[in-house]
Amino acid sequence: MKWSRRVFLFFASFTMLFSGWAQDKPNIVFILSDDAGYADFGFHGSKEFKTPELDKFAKNAVRFSQAYVSAAVCGPSRAGLLTGKYQQKFGFEENNVPGLMSKNGLTGDDMGLPLDQKTIADYLKEQGYRTALFGKWHQGNADRFHPTKRGFDEFYGFRGGARSYMPFGADNELTRNEDRLERGFGGFQEHEGYLTEELADEAIAFIERNQKNPFFVYLAFNAVHTPMEAKEEDLKKVKGLSGKRKTLAAMTIAMDRACGKVLDRIKALGLDKNTLIVFTNDNGGPSDANESSNLPLSGTKANHLEGGIRVPFLMSWPGKLKPNTVYENPISTLDLLPTFVTAAGGDVNAIDGLDGVDLLPYLQGKKQGRPHETLYWKKEARGAIRHNDWKLVRFPDRPAELYNIKEDISETNDLASKYPQKVRELYQMLFNWELTLERPLWQLERRFEGLAAKRMDSYRKH
Repeated sequence: MKWSRRVFLFFASFTMLFSGWAQDKPNIVFILSDDAGYADFGFHGSKEFKTPELDKFAKNAVRFSQAYVSAAVCGPSRAGLLTGKYQQKFGFEENNVPGLMSKNGLTGDDMGLPLDQKTIADYLKEQGYRTALFGKWHQGNADRFHPTKRGFDEFYGFRGGARSYMPFGADNELTRNEDRLERGFGGFQEHEGYLTEELADEAIAFIERNQKNPFFVYLAFNAVHTPMEAKEEDLKKVKGLSGKRKTLAAMTIAMDRACGKVLDRIKALGLDKNTLIVFTNDNGGPSDANESSNLPLSGTKANHLEGGIRVPFLMSWPGKLKPNTVYENPISTLDLLPTFVTAAGGDVNAIDGLDGVDLLPYLQGKKQGRPHETLYWKKEARGAIRHNDWKLVRFPDRPAELYNIKEDISETNDLASKYPQKVRELYQMLFNWELTLERPLWQLERRFEGLAAKRMDSYRKH
């Protein structure tokens, strides 16, 4: 009898210890917008776009003034943040999946995040987290690439890169299988309302179900990616704008409202003080497609000027990070994985090949200096390197350009002819980095490189 009582007390104590350990781990909520313009947020100074919920969040968060993505388009950018590695290391060049690809390499549904790469969700599951993705996947359409096979316990969203915000039916015809809305694996279920709101509601429901244990939510809005579809009630709130820009502003209102709904629910449940929250965007705004604004940055989505790769970025963790502050040093979305895994109690030193770093010691003043002295970008012959405040941009159709980003955020003053030795130095650094990469597993048809050059020139500030 005494032995049974001892066994009972042991297991009861162990259960209480485990429960306390689990609850000490922070919940992690990662919110990603899609194709938003750098300037199209109130917390970045926009007077045209209304984002009161994110503005309120920014006042309780750290705002990063020099946050970068690892690619200037959706799919590879997400591959980088999901793995914490430059995606070119495993052949995921800066081309979306699937797409109009060259006949050399993988095509169609054979394209996707390689199966030998572990994701943020994989690592957080190892730390006892319940994991979920709501929204856009864009890491491969084939079943073997499915989110529920890549570390996510739950999935409600679509496998492709874009889809309608309205329910498919008689008045809105489904044309591609990857646009179908899916619950779990293969449980296709069309939504009833505006998709941005539906995704937020699904994320809230998951949080409510899992509030007693640590959870990881990846809320990957397709907002504000094309197609340009807004709710009529939101269009009526937009004054002084017309055309796509008016629609974009209305779509942003809906996304901001959805973010606020999730953040408010976290607070109402009493989870806010132990929840690490990040909001960012996947690449620069495609000014030609949705009339987004990246000012004062030059360039747009799909190129390596600042407007293609610099993004809004907010991070909050009450009691751990000082609110309403600005972090000035360059960081990368590659840093999300090591930051999240470390916060969860994991050891990122045991993960081979990471290019991201844990940001928390820098934000808390425990480490000085820059998280990254050097950052790289590459798409076939195009590439860029930022080393401290110098940035070299390499093109296939013209000489390389050199900028001092600290003094010239808009990249209007090309210093290549003035500092030829710096050009050679950075060119060699970029080349040496490229020697460490895999050959691309797929490549876009060559004609699109010409279109990319024209797009860039149309949205330069000089």
